[in-house]
Amino acid sequence: MPIYEYTALKDNKNVVKGKVEADDARQAREKVIKMGLLPTKIDDTADPKSKSRRGGKSKIPIPSLSLKDKIEFTTSLQILSATGIPIIETLVFIENNAESKGVRKASFEIRKQVIGGSTLAETLAKYREVFGRVYVGLVSAGEDSGELDKTLERMLALLKKQDEIKSKITGALVYPVFVVILAVLIVIIMLVFVFPAFKDMFDGLGKELPMVTQICMSAGEFMKKNWYLVIAGFIAVPFGIFQLFRVEVTKRIIDRIVLKVPLLADMMKFSNFSNFLSVMQVAYDAGIPIVDCLYLANLTMENFVLRDAIMSATSKVQQGTHLSVALRSTEIVPQMILFMIATGEQTGRLGDLLEHCITFIDKKLDDIIDNFTKLIEPVMLVFVGTLVLFLALALYLPLFGMYTN
Repeated sequence: MPIYEYTALKDNKNVVKGKVEADDARQAREKVIKMGLLPTKIDDTADPKSKSRRGGKSKIPIPSLSLKDKIEFTTSLQILSATGIPIIETLVFIENNAESKGVRKASFEIRKQVIGGSTLAETLAKYREVFGRVYVGLVSAGEDSGELDKTLERMLALLKKQDEIKSKITGALVYPVFVVILAVLIVIIMLVFVFPAFKDMFDGLGKELPMVTQICMSAGEFMKKNWYLVIAGFIAVPFGIFQLFRVEVTKRIIDRIVLKVPLLADMMKFSNFSNFLSVMQVAYDAGIPIVDCLYLANLTMENFVLRDAIMSATSKVQQGTHLSVALRSTEIVPQMILFMIATGEQTGRLGDLLEHCITFIDKKLDDIIDNFTKLIEPVMLVFVGTLVLFLALALYLPLFGMYTN
């Protein structure tokens, strides 16, 4: 019997590792859950025979796939699987006809692994960092239930949904980011080229310049002499911001702050819960146990505060608490969602009610993004106006003083 290594949470906080014998990954997960632990990772690399079961082939890296690449790959995979075409022939078709070079490369490597004796889910599990745990988990459930084509159809709808949400949020943030970058460039041009042109005239006034003018003149001279620092700043600032969101310690701080900002907090919550409920519904319809559904869905949570809260609820569900009661204890799930989930549990129609939850939360997210877009325009107008006023005062205050004298 294969040996699986597991990493799990005990009491929702302590990380424990160990090994368990099981026929497959699903049985291994069930055994870990029966031990009173919440599994976060199941791997059969501890089994010396695992390599031979895979046909003795080692994992060959494949290119990272974007969300659109995954949609292209899953679309072809789902359509051809639904028509009854064998998986190897399906992968050959994708390998020869996919528009994305990364998808063609991925199909080639996956096909080699499948020919070597691995199932599609086992092969994708080797590339979990590319496809994601949710994708791998749902494909595995589809293969186990014999409904891979239906699971892929649900997975495709989920990927398109994530792409749509990403596009909406990105679209709402593009305008303010563009305005800020343009404003910074204009300020630098003014300080480096415009203010120095007035230096001789300001020196000839024979009086002390206003504070705002002195600041602008000094900043312009510094940037002109140290132009390389300006270029380095343009590179370092975006890189630094990117790193702040990558490091868990700083990301947790940012996540807590974001959830305290009006409107931005709602946008963050509803976008996270939209993905969460979508995965939850797809996994539940695929026949995955409710605890595993919560675990897979929680992987889509990008906010650490929300993720920790849902993980706590998952632990309570594992101990026998009703899903609606466990989610209510987090105090972060919208009341409408809690009511519909509770109704679904009582009537035995949880899958249908989860679908209604998704519809509700998508409409709410659209309203929040619309309100955010409407609010950001006057805020940007005030920001640009303040900046223009500051530069105008710095430039014209000395001239007004000269005319007064």
